[in-house]
Amino acid sequence: MVGASARSMRTFMTLTIRDVAKAAGVSIATVSNVLNGTGKVGRNTRQLVLSTVKRLGYIPDVHARHLASRERRTLGIIVSDIENPFFPEVIKGFETRARQLGYNAILSDTNYDPRRTREAAERMMEHKVRGVAIMTSEVSSRLIHELARRKIAVTFLDLVPVRQYMSNLRIDYFSGIQQIVHYLYDCGHRRIAFVAGRSHLKSNVVRLEAFERCMTDLGLEPGPILPGDLRFEGGVAAGKVVANLAVRPTAIVAINDLTAIGVIKALLSAGIRVPDDISVTGFDKTRLADYSNPSLTTVDIHHEELGHVAADALHQLSSSPHPQGKEYRIGAELVLGESSGPALLEEPLRRAASIAGQI
Repeated sequence: MVGASARSMRTFMTLTIRDVAKAAGVSIATVSNVLNGTGKVGRNTRQLVLSTVKRLGYIPDVHARHLASRERRTLGIIVSDIENPFFPEVIKGFETRARQLGYNAILSDTNYDPRRTREAAERMMEHKVRGVAIMTSEVSSRLIHELARRKIAVTFLDLVPVRQYMSNLRIDYFSGIQQIVHYLYDCGHRRIAFVAGRSHLKSNVVRLEAFERCMTDLGLEPGPILPGDLRFEGGVAAGKVVANLAVRPTAIVAINDLTAIGVIKALLSAGIRVPDDISVTGFDKTRLADYSNPSLTTVDIHHEELGHVAADALHQLSSSPHPQGKEYRIGAELVLGESSGPALLEEPLRRAASIAGQI
């Protein structure tokens, strides 16, 4: 029995399209047409082939089918950190739109590692993808140009100018940060801290620069500026620093939602009330913003729309006889939660108000 089982396993593992054709009594081309949905095959013959495939347990070689196909129907997406709740929603939008357009989608996660980004792009070249959405800054312009040179469509986030086979997705980070800062200012906040992200990521640098500019335009001193890593742990570390400051800010703008939730965790653990003592805001409007306690004031940059636009841009480039890239703008919108509110009066002002109330 053991020997028979082993022989059965070897047969299963080495089945080819030739074996299916022989068992069904048809040509290899007929089997290929049925499996790939190409050519004209009669209904009875099609059913015969499919039943033979099922009976034999044949699993088509996807890579071989890609090589044999005249038209590649796969799009790739490369992200920085699949654990960051920002990316699953982008991926969902990308995959949904790709499927609507008739494509398969494949994913790679770089964990903020430029070497892994390069390896991910190389794997996608091997899979003969028609386009790649690069949702990470850990990529060289040389790699983007190499993909375009191979006539593989590319979309990216504010990395290089648009050209043939290269389109840019521009998120309006400045508007998002401006809306947060002006909202906090209108709530009476004047000491506003910022928890930054990774300094080598362009999107993080843009957000920090927007914060500093908005504060300066309002006649306020930016800061303190605290380091972060885009993750919950970095937010906790920054929150602990704030809790130990002799003079604390009345509001904190975090680089993203995950960081903001970490900040809130640290503040609450130190006995600091949010938003009564310190208001906290995030950025990205992930699902965590609603699940946070208190719910998070943040900026919605419409993740699923971003995924849709990325897939649409790749399809436009890869199917056009004149694949000139374009710039697509993604808006930002302030969404109020329970983690922010009016600033507390400074102690001298409290005393003055108290005295005025007694007169």
